[in-house]
Amino acid sequence: MANQEKISELIERLHAASPAGFAAGLHVTFTTPRYMFQSYEKSWLDTYSRLGLVLRDPVVRWGFSNTGSIRWSELADQDEAGVLQRAAEHGLRYGSVIAIVRKGSRSMGGFARGDREQTDEEVAGLTADLTELHDLTQKVEHLSPSVHETLKQMSIYLTHG
Repeated sequence: MANQEKISELIERLHAASPAGFAAGLHVTFTTPRYMFQSYEKSWLDTYSRLGLVLRDPVVRWGFSNTGSIRWSELADQDEAGVLQRAAEHGLRYGSVIAIVRKGSRSMGGFARGDREQTDEEVAGLTADLTELHDLTQKVEHLSPSVHETLKQMSIYLTHG
């Protein structure tokens, strides 16, 4: 159960470090994550889904094709569909994408702010937390009811888990 508590703690830290929201897909097989955590505002999630933006999102493309981290501003020239501009209209003006591959499994996340670029230290902290979350959930089949309740209280949506 200690792992479940640590999972909750890491998700809380990712949430706190991403005031405009985040989305993290853990253990992605082909295009489907085992766990998907999202804390973006519902209006953005609805717009993103309704317009099928995942297929044209430079953040997602980068996460599937790379490892490490990059700020969204560095992906602007790869955003032919204007996904980042639409995100900014919903308060997601600045952000980073982090992608990791460990033990044969890929996890990635987009972490947003509305007020400023993330510092290098903040991106490093997000990377460390996402990596630890990746490792802790590698063998977990189901999250405990207490983790589900924590996510619900933080308005974080969980899918595929």
